[in-house]
Amino acid sequence: MIKPGGRRGLGFALDVIPIGIEYIAAVIENDVDDINIIDMELEQQPLEFFIDSFRPDLVGITMAATDYNEGLRLAKIAKEKGCTTVLGGYHPTFTPDDILSNSWVDLVIRGEGEFTMKNLVQMSTPKDVLGLSYKQDGKIVHNAERPLIQDLDALPFPARHLRRHKYTEFVKIDKKWERDMISMSRGCWGRCSFCCEPSMSGGLQRFRSPENVMKELLEISSFHNGRPLYILVTDPSFMGSTRRIEELCDLLSKHKLEIRFSVLARADSIAKNPELVKKMCENGILNYEVGVESPRAEDLNNIQKDTTLETQKRAVEILRRNGAYAGGTLVIGLPNQTEEEIMRYPLYAKEIGLNGAAFGVATPFPGTEFYNDLKNDDLIIDHDWDHYDEMHSVFKLKNMSGQKLEELATYCHGKFWTLEKLIDHVKISRNLEGKIAFEEFVRCMLDMLKFAWSTTSDLQEKNILSHLRIAFEASADPSVEEYTKKVGLHNIIEFSGLLLKVMGPQTIQFTITDEGTPITSYILKTTGKTIDYVKAIQGKQEDATINFNVGLKSLSFSGDKNTMKLMKDFFKAAISLQAINETWNRLRLLAGLGLGSTQLMISHKINALRKTKNQAADN
Repeated sequence: MIKPGGRRGLGFALDVIPIGIEYIAAVIENDVDDINIIDMELEQQPLEFFIDSFRPDLVGITMAATDYNEGLRLAKIAKEKGCTTVLGGYHPTFTPDDILSNSWVDLVIRGEGEFTMKNLVQMSTPKDVLGLSYKQDGKIVHNAERPLIQDLDALPFPARHLRRHKYTEFVKIDKKWERDMISMSRGCWGRCSFCCEPSMSGGLQRFRSPENVMKELLEISSFHNGRPLYILVTDPSFMGSTRRIEELCDLLSKHKLEIRFSVLARADSIAKNPELVKKMCENGILNYEVGVESPRAEDLNNIQKDTTLETQKRAVEILRRNGAYAGGTLVIGLPNQTEEEIMRYPLYAKEIGLNGAAFGVATPFPGTEFYNDLKNDDLIIDHDWDHYDEMHSVFKLKNMSGQKLEELATYCHGKFWTLEKLIDHVKISRNLEGKIAFEEFVRCMLDMLKFAWSTTSDLQEKNILSHLRIAFEASADPSVEEYTKKVGLHNIIEFSGLLLKVMGPQTIQFTITDEGTPITSYILKTTGKTIDYVKAIQGKQEDATINFNVGLKSLSFSGDKNTMKLMKDFFKAAISLQAINETWNRLRLLAGLGLGSTQLMISHKINALRKTKNQAADN
């Protein structure tokens, strides 16, 4: 069972554990001599190595739209090695004829794969296997549809014991937390026109019992040796059955596992159930991604979202009131939208109080009403599935070019993720009530920059510099100064008093330049005791006492660089000696950073020793 490497797009930012093929592996494990799960995202060897090592009869590959070319490349390798090949997932489900037109693909599983794969390995022929498509005498045959699995409790838990890797990097919270995924239900009753679920699940949602879910959570905890867990729940609509969620919360409260859940929830479900949300948050269900989609009521009606702007605002207010992380996904580039309307998106996301936001380009996936409408009107102009990553424009737009829409996606991210939102994100994602250490804050910021860099450079490889410039220009926003003046940065980040004292009053300016021309500057105003404010402006301020200039071309957050290496590279790119007095101010800054870090480290060590001593005394 293979998950292709190089998955692209916003939809796969966090969804990296191949839980779908782990489910299939668990169902067929007793029907085959041997089974292996190969995650090509993490493997250091090519597929040929594993086929030569394991000599499989059957190779199954899971595939989304952006896996098309890579999935077929892997299928060709397997076929040339004499294996039977079967492909499944959302994309093959809705494009079986296209997939089977390739000579190196033998079979396609449509819909849920567990029992279709089980029947396939048990029987000597694909003829009577429901949900299977295959080739016979040069023709493509589609067997009858397989009914949806109604009793999800009857499924074994995913075969986590077959994992060859630890999935630790897709969310940065704290080193002590381990990561996993779980499915508590399947399907969604929503009818959103751009979503595959209405076709995949028939607009129905099926649920596991709370007891069955709790049993798996205990197994997951044991699998991770009882360590604290961050668990991503795959359900498209987590709150589809409020009674079951309430019962699950009661079980979570009883077992007291150290788990923080991230869920997908509809705004109307949250708005209608404020007391349940409170209970969910009290039991570790603290990260929410809400399908906000658009700040325009007209768009919400057109995409059949069946919600209102008022409901969105109320949902976010309820989440924030209960200390939850309120994330939102929004779709730009819907038919008839204008540039001015799209530029309103990040402002709206901030107005309603979202802690985090992702702005995806409207993408017509096969199997959706959106795809069928555009295809019937002959508006789809890009048929390269690699571009169906929610960051490329693939259909003809009325009011702008595809390139402009892609640039607007970058603008929206840059305009939303200004410094105050990044600080907010760090505090809530880390569940911090007090201050965050300066070094830890820098590490978190660099981790997020590294994630943004890897995503942008992957999706906009040829235009990375122009998109970086757009993002930096958009980040120059008065909200940064307003926020830092209001809350006081020194009240959020634990700066050493020694650091501020050694530095003295300074105006420290970091300027991003393009071919020597200032684009955006980030200015830190300090006294000997506090930080007055930080502001982000277009261009450059002339009265700074310390200046760091960083060229776009010298920026890079790629590769496996750790935080210290990233910081070192940044300062190396930034330092350009100017006047003597500025050089002296830089030395004071560097000395303050060094002394301050040492002071904080000693302070933390002393506190840790005191805590250990107190615990020993209690014992």
